[in-house]
Amino acid sequence: LFTQPEISHHGECPICCLPLSLDENKSRIMPCCCKTICLGCDYANQKREREQGLDEKCAFCREPVPEMKKGIGIVQTRLMRRGKVNDPIAIFKMGVKCRGEGDNEGAFEYCAKAAKLGDIGAHYNLSCLYRNGEGVEKDLKKQLYHLEKAAIGGHPQARNNLGYYEKMNGQINRAMKHYIIAAKLGYDGALDAVKMGFMDGVVSKEDFEAALRGHQAAVDATKSEQRDAAYKYYRQRNQN
Repeated sequence: LFTQPEISHHGECPICCLPLSLDENKSRIMPCCCKTICLGCDYANQKREREQGLDEKCAFCREPVPEMKKGIGIVQTRLMRRGKVNDPIAIFKMGVKCRGEGDNEGAFEYCAKAAKLGDIGAHYNLSCLYRNGEGVEKDLKKQLYHLEKAAIGGHPQARNNLGYYEKMNGQINRAMKHYIIAAKLGYDGALDAVKMGFMDGVVSKEDFEAALRGHQAAVDATKSEQRDAAYKYYRQRNQN
């Protein structure tokens, strides 16, 4: 449980092979193949297509991108198609959609299936559903089970939640171990908790400094000139 994951549950961009940012706004899931690519690679692909007068295609699998007016329906159709062949990411995304629409029972059904197929985000969402009693009866043991599965899989927020749970139960040392692991994955909230632990004298100077270095290394690993150019482009486009 307390082994430091090498990378967060988001993994790497399959094109540039750099770790994906914890900020999901800095990546994009392609419904045709359910691959998550960074905005840097997505932007570079779109820029090349515009400059060469090519049709828009997925940067990974080269499936044609649907027209804007047909986009939403086709995206859902493609996710459902991927779900039918047991793609865990597609199934999880359908669960997220159900939860957003207030269909908690549907969300639980999809997330439970995706979790069985190994999706880490689905485990985290199941922990939330069990905690709140949404679509299923409240169950602390099952909530913690899915939190631990998600944390072991590199989900920093799940790890952070475990830290909070241990802290509320007076297990400060265990809590700080969780926070340090999450901080080293680049999670800002966990680093703040480690800093507070250091100020309160429950985290050593060595552990605090290691958490700081690990956090910075995790953040730096997600950066590239191509990604910076993409973020700048999308910021300017959204402001116009």
